[in-house]
Amino acid sequence: MNAVGIDVSKGTSMVCVMRSFGEVVASPFEVTHTVSELGKLADLLKKLNGETKVVMECTGSYHLPVARALHAQGFFVSTVNPVLIHGFGNNTIRKRHNDKADSIKIANYALSNWLELPKYAPDEEIRQSLKSFSRQYTKYNKVKTMLTNNLISLIDQTFPGLKELFTSPARESDGHEKWLDFAARFWHCECVGGVSLNAFTEAYRKWCKRSGYYCVGADEIHALSRQCAAVMSKNDTTKSLITLAVAQVNAIAESLAAVAREMKRLAELLPEYSIVLGFRGVGEILGPQLMAEIGDVRRFYKKSSLVCFAGLEPTDNQSGKFDGDKRISKKGSPHLRKALFQVMGCLLQHSPTGDTVYQLLDRKRAENKHYYSYMNAGAAKFLRIYYARVTAHLDTLEG
Repeated sequence: MNAVGIDVSKGTSMVCVMRSFGEVVASPFEVTHTVSELGKLADLLKKLNGETKVVMECTGSYHLPVARALHAQGFFVSTVNPVLIHGFGNNTIRKRHNDKADSIKIANYALSNWLELPKYAPDEEIRQSLKSFSRQYTKYNKVKTMLTNNLISLIDQTFPGLKELFTSPARESDGHEKWLDFAARFWHCECVGGVSLNAFTEAYRKWCKRSGYYCVGADEIHALSRQCAAVMSKNDTTKSLITLAVAQVNAIAESLAAVAREMKRLAELLPEYSIVLGFRGVGEILGPQLMAEIGDVRRFYKKSSLVCFAGLEPTDNQSGKFDGDKRISKKGSPHLRKALFQVMGCLLQHSPTGDTVYQLLDRKRAENKHYYSYMNAGAAKFLRIYYARVTAHLDTLEG
């Protein structure tokens, strides 16, 4: 049997081929992630006698070109959690870490766990695209939060209290919010308070008609503008600061709206979409995000495997008579845990008394459990129910 250990990095990989009892078939050599180089690697491995298995660490997206290319050539490919490789064979006090040594270590891991190696299977194109859009949505949302906070700090110096007067949600078509577009037009309190109520009401009505908003609250806005104590003067410099900040927030909001629409379109193509949207606390954004991070639920052998994948399984901290508090391992997908926490937050906010997960959250909260304790417990229970319902639905469709 031939164990191919590949230490993957960005654009290049170190490859080592070994057999039992430490026999080195091919000393570590470097391969670039190009079609020609990966093709030469596949041709080399095909010449080996006996069964061949290729093992590499899951390193974000760096390992995907190598794994996909070798899988397409018919090789047994296994992608392993780096934590397992890191803790394997450290029978030395020397700190030796380089690509050649790591490729040898991975090959030895493959030989020691030959029969238990999980087989790599590429994600479906739809699921892969959905996951990419989900990750982009999270990143864009962070940028929007940062830009919005920056704009609020500027508005507080020109029109303090303006945002609190508007409660309209963002429009699904372009992601714009009324208070943002209002701030771009009436960027200083003197733009409102410097004219009469009738004049402002008429200007506000025309602006709402052009922008597609309901014309409400003119009296409150005008009254606030007369009471505002602006820090920054009404001049072209201030106007430029506000309008540019609004344009930045609106630009990222439009990107978020486009990503959300594409996420929904891709999620609707998957068979479990209707089941996932049926869960309490799951909406048109969180639903596709959960589906993206979990993937095909049938790749997990049992419910506990999915819970472990999310890093929600409890760990023991025991030494002799000492028995520490049980905490979750967090050795799983942080993106999935974040989505689950948002679902739990929605359940706590809306309090659906007939929901099983909410009942668990409410009971543990009544027992004065720590916030993270009942949130983790609720998330783990949600995943178990998710596994059961989605698996049953997929089996019914195939049956």
